[in-house]
Amino acid sequence: MLYAIIAEDTPNSLEKRLANRPAHLARLTELQNQGRLILAGPHPAIDSLDPGPAGFTGSLIVAEFSDLGTASTWANDDPFVSAGVYANVVVKPFRKTLP
Repeated sequence: MLYAIIAEDTPNSLEKRLANRPAHLARLTELQNQGRLILAGPHPAIDSLDPGPAGFTGSLIVAEFSDLGTASTWANDDPFVSAGVYANVVVKPFRKTLP
């Protein structure tokens, strides 16, 4: 089943985000290589693809996991969680309708 992982950044987290991005992306790449990643990306803090020093307010990941517990465990093991980039992470079942 698909799950949406919705994460909210802590204030002023850009430096921590950049420092931990390689490890974060490695986990996402692993999901992608397994064919389980639907989409992933950050929420810019301003209306721009490259928000510069304004940074980001959080992230969205939609991926396939066997169950909610597995998805939650995976989400909470993210380097952004342990580094204090994410203040809050919510994991919800997701049903893709379109496209």
